[in-house]
Amino acid sequence: MDQMIEIYNSGAWLVRGTEIVKDDGDADAKLKQLGVSASKEDARKGTISYGILSAHNKGDERNLRLIFDSLTSHDITYVGIIQTARASGMEQFPMPYILTNCHNSLCAVGGTINQDDHVFALSAAKKYGGVYVPPHLAVIHTYNREMMAGCGKMILGSDSHTRYGALGTMAVGEGGGELAKQLVGRTYDITYPQVTAVYLSGEPAKGVGPHDVAMAIIAALFKNGYVKNKVMEFVGEGVAKLPMDFRNGIDVMTTETTCWSSIWKTDSAVKDYLEIRGRGDDYRELAPAEAAYYDGMVRVDLSKIEPCIALPFHPSNVYTIKELQQNAKDILAKTEEDGLKALGVPGLKLNLCAKYHDGGVWVEQAEIVGCSGGIFDNIMAASDIINGKSIGNGNFTMSVYPESQPTYLELVKNGAAERFMSAGILMREAFCGPCFGAGDTPANGELSIRHATRNFPNREGSKPGEGQISSVALMDARSIAATAINGGRISSAADLDIPIGKYRFFFDRSVYDKRVYDGRGKPLAEIELVFGPNIKDWPKMPALPENILIKIVSYITDPVTTTDELIPSGETSSYRSNPLRLAEFTLSRKDPGYVQRAKDVQSLEEQRRAGKSSDELDGVIKKIQTIAGCAGIGLSGIGMGSVIFALKPGDGSAREQAASCQRVLGASANLALEYATKRYRSNLINWGILPFLVKDGKSFGSGDYVFIPNIKKAVQEKAENIGAWVIGGGISEISVALGELTDTERQILIDGCLINYYATNV
Repeated sequence: MDQMIEIYNSGAWLVRGTEIVKDDGDADAKLKQLGVSASKEDARKGTISYGILSAHNKGDERNLRLIFDSLTSHDITYVGIIQTARASGMEQFPMPYILTNCHNSLCAVGGTINQDDHVFALSAAKKYGGVYVPPHLAVIHTYNREMMAGCGKMILGSDSHTRYGALGTMAVGEGGGELAKQLVGRTYDITYPQVTAVYLSGEPAKGVGPHDVAMAIIAALFKNGYVKNKVMEFVGEGVAKLPMDFRNGIDVMTTETTCWSSIWKTDSAVKDYLEIRGRGDDYRELAPAEAAYYDGMVRVDLSKIEPCIALPFHPSNVYTIKELQQNAKDILAKTEEDGLKALGVPGLKLNLCAKYHDGGVWVEQAEIVGCSGGIFDNIMAASDIINGKSIGNGNFTMSVYPESQPTYLELVKNGAAERFMSAGILMREAFCGPCFGAGDTPANGELSIRHATRNFPNREGSKPGEGQISSVALMDARSIAATAINGGRISSAADLDIPIGKYRFFFDRSVYDKRVYDGRGKPLAEIELVFGPNIKDWPKMPALPENILIKIVSYITDPVTTTDELIPSGETSSYRSNPLRLAEFTLSRKDPGYVQRAKDVQSLEEQRRAGKSSDELDGVIKKIQTIAGCAGIGLSGIGMGSVIFALKPGDGSAREQAASCQRVLGASANLALEYATKRYRSNLINWGILPFLVKDGKSFGSGDYVFIPNIKKAVQEKAENIGAWVIGGGISEISVALGELTDTERQILIDGCLINYYATNV
């Protein structure tokens, strides 16, 4: 893959959109030759990103305070967000807020509670002036692409794959707290992000689809953190060679690089996309200035990308299909070994090596689904490959989930639905379930190939801790179709000699007009919210004490810990409107003993607040009193909480529950070498959990206490390094840090959570 993707080790200039000048010793001479006189700082303002961020910024050029054009959430997240905003004083939605229902839409799961959430959302849309998209009508990102995205806009969503950059919209996926801030008229605060250019050249070869390009980019950028928390700006002559659905399919997957947001240059293809949907006025041309400076540069030769597969258990675990076919035994053995090590479940069997037999690698299931896979062009291409064939009546199964009802309608009109069904493939509704583990879970030991967003452990719905494990590999819809007509033998679409048609999409807006409730700007204060029995208020959170005593109740040494491991997806999602009920699932598939250990610490804190001690606390207090300056500290002078340690927590979903569930169970902090994403760190802060950084985890272990005196003062005075004492068999001093925090974030931590902050800082 090195030949098709080049990563610069420095910044770079882009001149007139085509000339790249690396920021090295020869840069000045090359720029002079090209007639460029702009300074580097002026050229930084020549990016597309700068123009959009500046237009939405209420702060200074370094410390951005952003107001978004619209917000979006789905039925796993909107109840908690609205509850937070209500508790913080919200009386109406100050901007368009789109409430979609594409996650918790299997209403037999958990009894009535999923549909209860939908009813709540409709009542909230009416009361506060929002948009309600009924279940199965569209997945969250498709609706926003079709109805909300526009050139130069910014959209904030409570889903990590909130990405509409290909349509000229800078979109950001964050935890619910950040949306709640917008709903009460506050800003999204961030230091101006670095901007990395992704320069596309060439044109994709036959059989190559958007997922192949996306996976190649993820493989090159994820592990080295090259674009972590940065903006990816797609430029270059190769952009024009890609249809809009192809661009959207790449763009939504930029989340898996850990970038903060994305944006693309726009052209007539974007204009056509918007005009077809009756929104031509939302188009304007976006392009870098004559001279634009980028903090990094990634060059992608589209013509050299081959059909790929991301093997379990991460979208960056990428091989070309050709590589897998040629070295199947070795690659599957390595994947199985790495997977078992990461899962850490004694006696678990992955069964991946057994997938190689009869001269090929075989799978039991295939899915084309969601915001990345269920796109019109992807499905039409797959239907051309499937046309007139059969997937057979063996163990192999396949389902197709169109991204929206307007897309489904076009698939019917174009004959794709008939071609799939005639081949033995199931046509489903708009639903994100297979993307996060709530639909089409394979059997134990099976392997599923999916054009979906992620293939983390548990994303397919299995429960490794209970001995149930299936696996997911990511592939493009075209190669999935090639695999299907070969009965489940992994195949590359590049090896087929089947013509793929070009189909024009006709958008029938009436499908939405007849069913979507659009109350934008029309709040009806007299409407009462409808609360189902599972919808509960957030419990009260304590403010930050002067001195804090935390106990390590989970010690995780995996290279990366995902939000799916912190709070599993799948059937647990049904309880996300009930903070106490959901908290019972925290770390359940990674560390099943965590919840009880956290509750034990919470119980100790409740006893301490009541003035009661215990032998364990007495022993810890006596050791604290031997620390210089702490002789007078007793039970009343501390606050207690639990803490998890992980090397790099927070990769994956934006779900705030990965943090809030810890807080509900009494967590006060996380200890980490680094945080995988900004959004997880923001979630910790918004729920009053101190995001501590440590140099290593060797100075403490599970069951140890960590005492941090004067923590409130340290937060207030912006201390860079904070003294802490590990209390186990003995006492040892360590240093912790909180990293960069805004003044607002510091106050949120001091107040104990975002809700408390708004209650005390009107």
